[in-house]
Formats: sequence, C-alpha cells, structure tokens
Amino acid sequence: MDQIKKPIAPETLEQGTQSPRNESPWAPFQHRAFRFIWIATVVSNMGTWMHDVGAAWLMTTLTSDPFMVAMIQAATAFPIFLFALPAGALADIVDRRRYLLVVQLLMAITTILLTLVTWMGMITPEILITFTFMLGCGAAFNAPAWQAITPELVPQKQLTAAVALNSIGINVSRAIGPALGGVLIVLHGPVLAFALNALTFVGIIWVLLRWRNEHVARTLPTERFFNALRTGLRYARHSQPIHVVAIRAMAFFISASAIWALLPLLARNVLNQEAGGFGLLLGAVGLGAVIGATQLPRLRKRLSSDRLVMAASAMISVCAFGLAFTQYFLLAIALMFLTGMAWIMVLSTLNVAAQKAAPSWVRARVLSVYLVVFFGSMAFGSAMWGQLAKLLSISDALLIAALTQLLGIVVTVGFHLQKGEEVDNAPSGHWPAPVVEGEPELDQGPVLITIEYHIKPEKREQFVALMQEMHRARQRDGAFFWSMFSDVANPNRVVETFMTESWLEHLRQHERSTNADYILQKSISDICSTTQPPVVEHYVALR
Repeated sequence: MDQIKKPIAPETLEQGTQSPRNESPWAPFQHRAFRFIWIATVVSNMGTWMHDVGAAWLMTTLTSDPFMVAMIQAATAFPIFLFALPAGALADIVDRRRYLLVVQLLMAITTILLTLVTWMGMITPEILITFTFMLGCGAAFNAPAWQAITPELVPQKQLTAAVALNSIGINVSRAIGPALGGVLIVLHGPVLAFALNALTFVGIIWVLLRWRNEHVARTLPTERFFNALRTGLRYARHSQPIHVVAIRAMAFFISASAIWALLPLLARNVLNQEAGGFGLLLGAVGLGAVIGATQLPRLRKRLSSDRLVMAASAMISVCAFGLAFTQYFLLAIALMFLTGMAWIMVLSTLNVAAQKAAPSWVRARVLSVYLVVFFGSMAFGSAMWGQLAKLLSISDALLIAALTQLLGIVVTVGFHLQKGEEVDNAPSGHWPAPVVEGEPELDQGPVLITIEYHIKPEKREQFVALMQEMHRARQRDGAFFWSMFSDVANPNRVVETFMTESWLEHLRQHERSTNADYILQKSISDICSTTQPPVVEHYVALR
C-alpha cells in the first residue's frame, strides 16, 4: 500500500533576498536578476515600439489601402498564433536561458536586415509585411519562455507584483518609445528607428549571458518535442481556469484590436497628423498604462478580477466610440490615455491568472496557449476591422467594435476568473515511489493504476464531488483514461482507475504532483474509513 507523504515546501529561488517588505509592489526589485532583466527589457521594448511606429507609418506612405495598413498589426500578431504552442513546448524542455539567447540573436539579425533594405530604398509593402512577419515569429518563440522565467526570478508570493512590474515596464517603454520614434521619423525617417531597435537587443543579450538560472535536477529523461506539445495541450484542455482566461481574452482582444489596427489611418486621414502626432497617440497609451498599473493594487482590493476586466472592457468600448466620432487631436490623446489604462487592467489581470493556473513543469506551454488566443484574436480582429474600414469607413468600423466589446461583456458574465491564491501549484513531492518487484522498462505500457477507497456512507456525495476534480487533475497530469467504479456488494467500496501511455508517463505524474494535489488527495482521504485507508496498485501491460 502506498502512503501519501507530506508535501515538500518549495525552495526559495534566491536565498537571502527576502525581507519584511515583501508585500510592497516594488519588492521584486530586491532580486538582482529580476532588476537587471527588467531594465534591459524596458530598453528593448522602447526599441520595439520605435520600430512599430516606424513600420506602421512607413506603410501609410507606401499605400493608402486600409487593409494593407491593418496587415502590419496582423503580421505582428499572426505568427504568435501560429508558433506560440511549439515555442511553449520548446521552452519547457530546453534550457530557457540558452533558448532565449538564440531567439534574441535571430531577431537582432532580422532587424539589421530590415534597416539595410529600408536604407537602400528597396522597401515595398510586401517586403515590409514580410519582415514584420519574421519579427513576429521571433516574438512568438520568445514570449512563452520570457514570461515563464518570471517565477524563476522571484518567490511565489511576489509573482503578482513581478507581473505587474513587468506590465509597468512594458508601458513605460510604450509611453517613451512611440513618442521618440515619431520624432526620429520626422527628423530622419524610419531607418533610424529601425537601427536603434537593432541596437537595443545588445542589452537583452548581455543580461542573458550574465544570468545564471538554476537548473532543476531531472531524474527522468527529457520530454520529446511532440510529446511535450501534446502534454501541454492536454493540460490546457482539462484546466478550467485556462478555459476561462481564454474565453475572456477572446471576448476582449478581438474588439479591442480595432483601435490598434486603425490608429495609423485615424491619425493620418482623420486627425491630419504626421508621424510625431501618431507617436504621441501611442505614447498616451503607454502613459495611461503606467498610471493604470500603479493603481492596480488599490483596484484589486476593491474589485474582483471579473469586475475589473468588465470595467476595463466597458472603458475600451467608450474609447472606441469616442474615437469613431472625434476629429480633435487633444480629445483623441485623452481617449488613448484611457485606452492605455483599460488595456493594462485587462492584460495584467489575465496574465496573472494564466501564470498562476499552471505549475512550473508546464507553465510555458500553458502561457503559449494563452498567447495563441491573445494574438490570434488580435490578428483576426485586425484583419477584420481593416477590411470593414475599407468597405465602410474608419468611424463605422470603430463604432461596430465598441458595440462588439459591450456584447463581449454580456457573453462572458458567467465565466469567473480564478484567484491566484486559491491554488498552490508549487511542487509537493508527496507521491510515494511505486512499490515494484523488478522495475518496468520506461516505454512499457499502457499502465493501469487503481486506488481503492472505503468511504464513510454519510460522505458519499462529498466524495463524488471531490473525485470529479480529481478526474480533471489526473487527465491534466497525463492520464488518457479515467473512471470510477462502485462495488455492487459494498457500495461504500469505490475503485478509481486511470491509465497512462507508459511507465515513464506515470513516473512523470509523480514528479508533477503539486501542493494543490496534496490538499485535494488529503480531503479525499479524510472522507475514507480510518480502518481501511486508500490502497494503490499498479499494473503494466504484458508484452
């Protein structure tokens, strides 16, 4: 009989760095690795925003077709929709530091090539979209791993603050980068903006070279790529919190993408602005996001995650409605400022929910699923709103987007985001090693595991409810079959059965156990008879 062991407390990633001020929203800056990576990321993102302003504005000088202009946003987002899932699988099975170094180097080379092509006067709408797509591919392979390293830089209790600081950093760069990019474009054209973006990769590469991430000792072979991809999809499929995050993301980003896709044309054709004015509009978004991020801790104390997302979605709808009718530049600046505040509220809330919905072994893959939904919605929405603006007008497209955003609030009102504190996904190590006489070969299978419970009669209904959650947990961790059987001669004797593809996959289940799993299994054990505790047995298919 296997006995459940007490879970192992997760180790602090950086010893000796905690202090009584850990509850401060600035506490993650106490950790040297987080601090340096944060600074390098802000600088790099400033370069990215300068590039985005340059690319979007360059396209408006190459063509006046609203669909082609909107395709810049679509070409940025669509690669993440295509490649985020395989990128997440890679990020979970290889060394993330080396992986990120390779991706950053390739993106730097691509940016240098775009700079040279533009400088030589060879740029066309098709070439610009191609380079934008290539950089989007780099972002797709970078994003899951980059987001997944955050829990490696700070303790679990500071994760929410770290995600919020990352959001602030992104939007500090968004406040400065577009305005600076607009000025550079006015003075020297988009070539200088592209060149400076290439230069900002140096800081990220230098910080990654100096960072020494902790290597987790593995007792089992590394997962193969396609198996890791399938495992990540299976986890997301059976994780209700991820379902809610995905639905909320689709409802928000498809409509909100209209503002980003049509803003270059709005600035040029409706507000009669040049590149500097376009940069100021984007800078207002960044400034609003920074202000919004600083107010998030206070808002979270007053509003639940669901209400915060709903309020921000309503604000985005109001901003899109206002942009559809305004012809005044200063009013547009104010509306973009509010857009930035609403954007960061939704983005930060959904990101934290996705971060905390998965344990470390599958975090990058789960985040990649979220990114697929996020950027897939942005790419689809951008193309759709661009085509709609071409058929109708920019104002009509923005008005329809505002109404669609309100509809999204109504549709998602019954989908509740999980609070991060509800689940502890830290590794527990509470599963005991299987009792075997002669270790099976790792690829031998399938494997059948049975657990016999003798439940207290008055607790039967509670037992069934808990076992439904156990059903999802087994499937998330690797079971392809699960069922529960009641003894017809003794209804209080129940046998849980589940199967994994191989002995190796079952051993991985032992490694994947979390403190949340321990709490669930302890709750089930408490319902069982004290004289007949649960009994676990393992069966391997004969060859």
